[in-house]
Amino acid sequence: MSGVPAAGPDHAIETRGLSLWYGAFQALFDVSADIKKGIITALIGPSGCGKTTLLRCFNRVNERYGNVRTAGEIRVLGESIYAPEVSLVELRKAVGMVFQRPNPLPISVYENVVFGLRVHTPRTELKRSVLDEAVEKALTEVGLWKDLKDRLNAKATTLLLEQQQKLCLARLLPLKPEVILMDEPASALDVGGTRAIEELMFELAGRYTIVIVTHNMAQARRASDECIFMLLGQVVEHSRTEDLFISPADPRTAEYIEGRYA
Repeated sequence: MSGVPAAGPDHAIETRGLSLWYGAFQALFDVSADIKKGIITALIGPSGCGKTTLLRCFNRVNERYGNVRTAGEIRVLGESIYAPEVSLVELRKAVGMVFQRPNPLPISVYENVVFGLRVHTPRTELKRSVLDEAVEKALTEVGLWKDLKDRLNAKATTLLLEQQQKLCLARLLPLKPEVILMDEPASALDVGGTRAIEELMFELAGRYTIVIVTHNMAQARRASDECIFMLLGQVVEHSRTEDLFISPADPRTAEYIEGRYA
């Protein structure tokens, strides 16, 4: 977000006492967590534990569903995202999101990548050379340029699912996000596609802070630097992934990673 003061030296996202209600139902309870810059953090836990709800808090996407109320604080890149002066447009440019199923727009590959630029940039600044450069850079970052450079006019929905998901990620990059949220991004993919998305995450980490929700414990262990284990809307444990899987501090964490929770 432009003009945002720097966060703490290590943290891209900080939550303090965060609670959330959908109507009368409370989904999050007093969540406090610090997510470090430039690494991959996995949110894990059984279905219904609140991990996707927490992920969607970080760019306030939850508010699209209506009848949502929050208490507590979230700071992203040093700024309270609930401050009255915060622009949701700028927040969602800085904190991009990739969903479970690929959702490319039913237009060309080229126009998918530049869609955000066309929406957020004055037309006078959108020279063809600027758009061309943005497309090549974004597709190169997600590993699609070589395969798609001669298919830029192809309809995005005709691509393989793995390519569609990578394209959805490429669509975020011209807006220069600092945080990328990924809600089970490989759940619709086969083994090869899952491996490709994980490898892409490794390549993007460092340049971006990545937060991923996953039900796949093997994926969480392979693909994250830190894990946050959630249960019944609360954070139970947050540590380095290796530590959490090898020597969890809380017995509930041990029960989950050993398969004793649904």
